[in-house]
Amino acid sequence: MSFDAAWLSLREPADRAARNGRLVDVLARHLAGKRKPLLLDIGCGTGATFRSLSGKVSADAEWLMLDNDPLLLEEAQRRTDAGDRVSFRRHDLNDLDGLPLENAATVTASALFDLCSLAYSAALADRLAAKGCGLYAALNYDGRIHWSRPHALDDDVVAAFNRHQKTDKGFGPALGPDAATELSNLFKGHGFRVETEHSPWLMNRESAALQRAFIAGFRQPLEAIGGFTSDDIADWIAFRHAAIEEPDSLCSVGHIDLLALPA
Repeated sequence: MSFDAAWLSLREPADRAARNGRLVDVLARHLAGKRKPLLLDIGCGTGATFRSLSGKVSADAEWLMLDNDPLLLEEAQRRTDAGDRVSFRRHDLNDLDGLPLENAATVTASALFDLCSLAYSAALADRLAAKGCGLYAALNYDGRIHWSRPHALDDDVVAAFNRHQKTDKGFGPALGPDAATELSNLFKGHGFRVETEHSPWLMNRESAALQRAFIAGFRQPLEAIGGFTSDDIADWIAFRHAAIEEPDSLCSVGHIDLLALPA
């Protein structure tokens, strides 16, 4: 699957604010001991992971950014000014055997593994373990959404949304909210040192545009899962959009960052 560049740009500030700083520091210390460490960013989109980590990890780190969407790769190149330290390559992420892992110190990915299946994640863990390559997987959705102004349908809506998150997104039946737990178990099974930290989105009136897009994105999953009338969905979305403008309105969306490093 692919994402619209406008959506990725809209969510980037929230992603950057949510990333857990302690895990970034641990990753930076790990890379500091390597000369020109290579970071392989899979599903790079418009390059947000690079922009978030640049200046926080080794200054001489080199990056190879992969995505299957040529338009996103073009946008990533347009928005990246790092000279010859960064290169770009189109790659179907389903081709795990073809991932260019030679000399890679760490694979990075953001908001990816909740879209991937257990089988896909296990195969990637096998490959990274065989190469002695670490994984920094940020912003894995964990199934928890909370609004400061409640609605009677909130629990049912989130439960249905979470069921939809486990449908096939192009990498087999998705892990959805279980992504961080399953990744942790897989890499611990290979003897990696695994650390996780919460990295929730916290959205208020200042992030109204993101909230509106996020809420609008519930319609299709709710229609697909069923159990709601069209009026139920329309009323819930209208209520949530109106609540965004309230002075004390807050929405939190749970994510978990994971860092798995070879022992």
